[in-house]
Order: sequence, then structure tokens, then C-alpha cells
Amino acid sequence: MKRIRFGDVLSVLFFALLGYLLINKSTREVYLHLNSSHPYILGFLKVGILATFGEILSTRIVTGKYKILVGLPYRFVVWGFLGVVFVAIFELFGSGTKVLLEKNLLPYAENTRTFLQAFYTSVLMNLIFAPTFMALHRITDAYIDLSQGKIRNMLRIELNTVLEHIDWKTFVSFVLGKTIPFFWIPAHTVTFLLPSTYRVLVAALLSVALGVLLTLRKKAKA
Repeated sequence: MKRIRFGDVLSVLFFALLGYLLINKSTREVYLHLNSSHPYILGFLKVGILATFGEILSTRIVTGKYKILVGLPYRFVVWGFLGVVFVAIFELFGSGTKVLLEKNLLPYAENTRTFLQAFYTSVLMNLIFAPTFMALHRITDAYIDLSQGKIRNMLRIELNTVLEHIDWKTFVSFVLGKTIPFFWIPAHTVTFLLPSTYRVLVAALLSVALGVLLTLRKKAKA
């Protein structure tokens, strides 16, 4: 029987606490207020904390123990920056798709309008924006890995070295070719069916879920 580590208990408690804060009326109202008044700050914190934690969980699955990631502060800042971008991008594609439907530039039936708006938004966002975001994230991760998380080393690394370090074949064939159509488009369709105040949070949780699932898949194959 595998031993349950203290960190595993804390991880479960973390997600349980997050669920409680969203279910409890008073704390949920605080979240909604902060999210509406400071969307970019909340976007930075939500994605920065959850996505970074997801990477730590993936490392736990692979190595069997929790480790401080190389360049952890930089990974957190990168994820946080992406969280800020997500706030704008989700609104951009959500509002843009709505306009396309209103102008009859996308096909739909009245009884399927809500679902198709979410679906179209997910498809457009994942085909237009997601590849750029994913490639950028691969590049930032490569900088952090190659520099061993030290800023003075990052400044010395040439872009060509970073690009050669990335497995672009896997990126295109698997990340773009499989995770986008089979995970992200369906998952973000559900996300865009939710109220806008929860979309970035759910997207961050989905990134954690996908990271864990892919890590389990790799470990099973190994």
C-alpha cells in the first residue's frame, strides 16, 4: 500500500477549501466583487497559483514526492501574466462570437443559440489564439529550464538555442493536433456556458486537470 504524504493531504485540503469558498454565499460574493473590480489582478492570481500548483502536482506524480520547481518564481509570473491575457482574450472571443451570431455570420438555430455560441467561441479561441499562447509558453519554459531558473543565465541564452531545445514535432502533432480538438475545445465549450466571472478560474482548473492526466498517461506508458 502506497504511503499518503502530508503534501497530498494539503493538496486535497487546498481544493476542498477552494470549493468551499465558491459554494459559501458570503465568500462567493467577495470573490465576485473582487473579480469584477480587479479582473486582471484576480486573473493573475488565479492562473498563477493554480497552474503553478498543477505543475508541482505533475512533478509529484512522476517523482513520487513534492519538489520545488526550477525557476518556480518565474513560472508563477509567466502563468500569472497569461492569466491577465486570458481575462482579455476570453472577453474578446466571447463578445466577438456573439456579434458574429447577431449578424448571422455563423449558422445557428434559436433553440441551440446558447450552446453554439459557447462552442463557436471555444473553436475560434482555440484555433486562433491557443497555438500562439502554447508556443509562447513552451519558449518561456525552455528559457527557465536552460537557465536553471537564474535570471543572469536567461539573459545569455540565445533564442535559437531555446527554439532548438523545444520538441516542435510533439508540440504540433500532440499538443496542437490532439489536446486542442479532443480536450480544449470540448472543455472550453463548457467553460463558455458558465457565467463570465468563473471562466478564467475554470480554465485554470482545467489546465491542472490536463497536466495531471497527461502525466499519468506518460507514467503508465513508462
